[in-house]
This record gives sequence, C-alpha cells and structure tokens, in this order.
Amino acid sequence: MEREANMDYVIIGNGVAGIHAAETIRQLDPNGTITLISDEVFPPYCRPMISMVLEGAVPPEKLPIRPSSFYEDLKITPVLGKRVSAVDVDSRAVSVNGKVYPYDKLLIATGADPRRIKADGLDLKNIFVMRTETHVRQMLAALPTVRKAVVLGGGLVGFKAAYGLLRRGIQVTLLIRSGYPLSMQVDPEAGRMIWDELKAHGLDVRVGVEATAFEGKDKVAGAHLSDGTFLSCDMGVIGKGVFPARGFIPKDKIKVDAGIVVDEHMETTVPGVFAAGDVAESMDVARKTPWVNAIWPEAVAQGRIAGMNMAGRRTAYKGSLSRNVIRIFGMDVMTAGLITPPDPEGYDIRNVRDPKAKIYRKLVFRGDRLVGMVMVNRIEQGGVLMSLIQSETPIRLPREVLLKPGFNFRQLISA
Repeated sequence: MEREANMDYVIIGNGVAGIHAAETIRQLDPNGTITLISDEVFPPYCRPMISMVLEGAVPPEKLPIRPSSFYEDLKITPVLGKRVSAVDVDSRAVSVNGKVYPYDKLLIATGADPRRIKADGLDLKNIFVMRTETHVRQMLAALPTVRKAVVLGGGLVGFKAAYGLLRRGIQVTLLIRSGYPLSMQVDPEAGRMIWDELKAHGLDVRVGVEATAFEGKDKVAGAHLSDGTFLSCDMGVIGKGVFPARGFIPKDKIKVDAGIVVDEHMETTVPGVFAAGDVAESMDVARKTPWVNAIWPEAVAQGRIAGMNMAGRRTAYKGSLSRNVIRIFGMDVMTAGLITPPDPEGYDIRNVRDPKAKIYRKLVFRGDRLVGMVMVNRIEQGGVLMSLIQSETPIRLPREVLLKPGFNFRQLISA
C-alpha cells in the first residue's frame, strides 16, 4: 500500500457507493479525515426500497441501512442538506455554498437525478418525481386525496411508481413513449407478457403517447396527451428515468460521456479523483464498451473498489453488468447483460416460449460466451446463467440445454 500520512478524503454522495467507499477507506486508513457531502438530510437508506414504501409493503422506518451513529462511529464529518456547486481539480478543493473543502483524494458518488420533461403546468401541486425518500414521503402525504394518477415513463422508475400506486387501490394510467413497458430492461416478447400482466390487474397502459401539459387551479386536475386526448387525474408522476448527476463537473478537466468516465481502478482522467455508482461510466462486461449501469449491486462494488484505491490499495474492477429481478403480481422477470444486440450479426440468439405456462427464455451468445439472458417465470436458474455472463465462461454444452428448466450447474461443470 502506498499512502501518505493524514490524508484528506472527500466523498460527494451519501448513497450506497459513497458509504461503502467511506467504510472501506476507514478500514484501510484509521487516521485520515473523511468528509462526506450530500444534498439529502437522511442517514444512509436503501433507495431501491422506496417503491415498496410507496405501495405500503414496507414502512419508511425500515429504509435506513446504517445506524444513526454511522458518521460518529467511522469518524466521518457529514455535510448534509448541501449540494456541491463546483470542483476545482487544480487547487484540489470542493465548493459548497461558498465554503471550500480541500482534498487529497476525492470520490464523486452523486448518483443520478430524475430526467425532466418539457410540459406546461409542472409547477402544480401533486406532480412528483420518484427518486429519494423525500419524494416518496411527499407522495404518501398526498395519497389520501388521490383517486386517479397518471404516470409518465415505462422504465423502472415509472413502472415501480405505477405498480405501487395500483397496489394502493388507485386508478393508474401509464404513458409509455416506446412500444412496451420496461423497454430498456427486457425484449419485446417479455415486454408484451409484462403488459398483459399489468392490464390483467387493472393498469391502463398507453404506448406511443406522452403528456404535453398538465392543468388545474392549484393542484393537478388533468393531463393533455400528445394524441389529443385528455386524462383527468389528481396526481402526476414523472418517471422518465434518471441521468447521472454530473452538472457541477469541470468537463474540460474530467472526461465525461453519459457518466463520468473511469478506468479499472474507478479513477477519472484526473489523478486522485474517483467516481462510483450511478454517476460513473465503466466498462460493461457483456457489451465490451463503457456503460452506465445504475443498479444497487454495482454501486456497492464500485464504492468498495474506489475506497480501496483511494486508500492506497491498488485494486482492479472487472467491470459492470446490467441485471434486474422484478416481481410483477404473479410474474417473475429476470434479465442480465446484452439482451437486444444492436446488430444481430455476430450473435447467436436462442429462445423458447410456453404461452400456456407463461414461460419465456432467451439467451444471447457471442462466440462461445453467454452475454445476455431474459427469463419470464421459472427463474430459479437465473443466478447460474448470470454467473456465466459475469465470469465469461466458455459454453461447451449444447446451447438448447441452457434453455431447459431442468438445467443445473452440475451439467455445466461436467461438460
């Protein structure tokens, strides 16, 4: 390990990437100072669970993932409720509301901000985004007067908002610009199966349409749609996905693409400045190209790797892998890797369908490696398939075997 004495570490972001980096740094460097800056005021909490709070499956009190003594226990100086205004990489300092925090090593783990839309009437009450605990608490406070909701966006954010509200007994219309729900997570076949499941449980899904304006006196009362129709509603949710929170980054100094570009050590193009989590763009294992995989497990892994390297323990990150496991009423969906190749040339795509049992499986191969999978129901073998993608293990079995529900790991190692 190579580390100078009395290092000053600054971490921007109180999410899972930031806190795992802080814990890793403290394990390796008991004496360095750690300052953690966040625009949220809550202690570290489980962001993926906020949709479960919305639907009523989990109370807000279950969200925290660290005790209230977290900062004190790790000798961290928290700067909460503050948003970073600038990073000066030449003087190695972070500015927050006019106050400057110098650093020797900096981690940018700011996560992602909700994507905004262009529509009139967005300042009306009861129009929300759903990204933080504060957002969900605001939505919960409004629920007693809500009977009809319009949700914009068929990605994970929009889907989870619609699902949660539907479980609350609210009449929900989901507006999707693409042709089917979860188009960034699943392929068209799985998307149609998901659509059918949602409709069977009372969700009104409309594709190829979006809201152009909201109207109401004080609170939202309805939405004008791009197809010329009008929907009455007393809640609107903008769930058009997220975008890496990198607006304060000096792009002439730090390389930025969709996210902040990092190398295998989670270090940016500026030495001593690292990035991790939803704001970071690292190599994608399946795609073999830099990608932002904004998912919880990758944020944890990237935070730890960044923390190790910041504290002087040189450690490489193999790369990220997109994957999702979703339960939709009685349907289980699991996806991982590259599920829809941009160019089918060079890929071998195998699938099997059982419409009566509502089972669908799709595997994507590149050469002798599995690089993507989609599973709808009977997903118990998904962990094995995902590990094959992550480990880039050559596949020697006949590929049809991996599509069968009876496939197991023993067959794989004996091949």
